[in-house]
Amino acid sequence: MSGLGLFTVLLGAALPLIDFFIVNVALPSIEHDLAAGPALLELVVGGYGVAYAVLLVLGGRVGDSLGRRRLFLVGMAAFGVTSLACGLAPNAWALVAARVAQGAAAALMLPQVLATIQATTEGPRRAHAMSLYGATGGLSMVAGQILGGVLVAADLGGTGWRAVFLVNVPVVLLGLVLAVRTVPDTRAGRPAAVDVPGTLLLALSLVSLLLPLTEGRAAGWPLWTWISLGVFPVAAAAFYFTERRADRKGHTPLVPPSLLRLESLRRSLALLMPFSVGFGGFMFVLAVTLQQGLDMGPVTAGLALAPMAVAFFGASLAGPRLITRFGSRIVTAGGVIQAAGIALLLATLRHGWPDLGVAVLAPGIALAGLGQGFQMPVLMRLTLSDVPADRAGAGSGVMITAQQSAVALGVATLGSLFLALVPTVGMRAAVSTTLLVQLGLIALTVLLSLRLPRMR
Repeated sequence: MSGLGLFTVLLGAALPLIDFFIVNVALPSIEHDLAAGPALLELVVGGYGVAYAVLLVLGGRVGDSLGRRRLFLVGMAAFGVTSLACGLAPNAWALVAARVAQGAAAALMLPQVLATIQATTEGPRRAHAMSLYGATGGLSMVAGQILGGVLVAADLGGTGWRAVFLVNVPVVLLGLVLAVRTVPDTRAGRPAAVDVPGTLLLALSLVSLLLPLTEGRAAGWPLWTWISLGVFPVAAAAFYFTERRADRKGHTPLVPPSLLRLESLRRSLALLMPFSVGFGGFMFVLAVTLQQGLDMGPVTAGLALAPMAVAFFGASLAGPRLITRFGSRIVTAGGVIQAAGIALLLATLRHGWPDLGVAVLAPGIALAGLGQGFQMPVLMRLTLSDVPADRAGAGSGVMITAQQSAVALGVATLGSLFLALVPTVGMRAAVSTTLLVQLGLIALTVLLSLRLPRMR
C-alpha cells in the first residue's frame, strides 16, 4: 500500500473516532436548540457508541468476504450521508436516529482500516503503519473535542452545533476520491458465511450492557435498565458457548475461539480494555470540568487539550524505535508516566481551583498524553501481531470492538460517577474522586503490562 493509500485509510479511521467525542462540546447547544432533555442528550452520545460497538465485528467479517476496499467505500459514503442527516436533523429524536445510523456506518468502515494494513504490509512497514494508526486513534479522540469547540464557537453561517456534523461531508468526499485511486482491494482467501446466531447474541450482550449504563443515570434508573443489566451475563454466556460449539463443529464463528487462544491477543486485550475505560472516562470528565467547572469557553477548553494531542503524537511516532530497544516494557513505562501526569493534574486541580488557566493545566495534561501515546499504538500492534492475514478482518473487528466498548463503558461509568457526585460534593471533589479511580485503573494496566509477551 502506498503512502497516500495509508493516509486515506487513516483518514477513514479518524472520522468515526472524532465523531465519538466531537459531540461532547456541542451538547449544551443541542439541548438549547432542540429542547432535548438529559436522557435524549445521553442517547445522542450513547446511540452512536452502542451501534458502533455492536456492529464492528460483523463489519470486519463482511469485509473479509466481500472485499475490504468495497466495504470501506460503502461505509465512508454512508458515514457522509448520515453526517448530513445529523447536521440537518429537525428535532432531537431525528438526531438520535441519525446518530445510530452514523455509528452503524462507522462500524462498516473502521475494521477495514486495520485489516487492510495487516494484509498489505509486513515487518518495519507494518510497525510504522500501526504506530501511525495508534497515533491517529488517540489524536482523533482529543482532536474531536478541540475541533468541536472551535466549530461551535465559530458558528459558521449560523450553523452552530450542526457544523460538527456537516464538516464531515467534504472530508468524506475527498476520502472517497482518494480511496478509489489508492486503497488496494484485499479479502480473505476463504470467505466465511456470516454467523447469524453469534452476531445476534453479541449485539444483545453489548446493547444490554452499554445502553442501560449510558441511559440509566439520566433516565433515573427505571426498571428496564435493571432488567437489561440482568440480561447481560446470560447473553454473554450464551454467546461464548454458541461460538465454542460452532468452532467445534467446523463452522466459522463470528469471534473464533482460536483467536482468543493467541497469547499476544488475549493479554493485550486484557490491558487495552481498562486502558480504554480510563481514557474514555477521562476525556468526558475533563471536557465537562473545563467548561462547566472552570468556566472556559469551547475554544479555550480545546486549547487546554492541545498539549495532550502534541505529546501523544510525539510518543506514538517514537514508539517503533523505542520498541526496538526496550520491547513491550515501553507500555509499562507509559503507564507510569500517565499516572504521574494524572497525579500532577489532580494536585493542580485540588490546590488551584477554580483559578486555573491553560498554562497551569498544561504540564499534567501533557504528561498524561505522553504516557498514553507510549501505550496505545504498542498495544494495538501487539494485539494483532500473531493474527493470520486471512483473519485480519475478524481480528481487527474483535480488537476495535473491545476498545470502543471499553471507551463507551468509561464514559458511562466514570462519567456517571462524576455527574452523580457533582450535586452533593461539588465539582472539584467530584473530578478529584474520578481521577483517583482512574489512577487505580492505571495501576491495573501497569501490573498487566508486566505479563505482556516481550516484543522487539
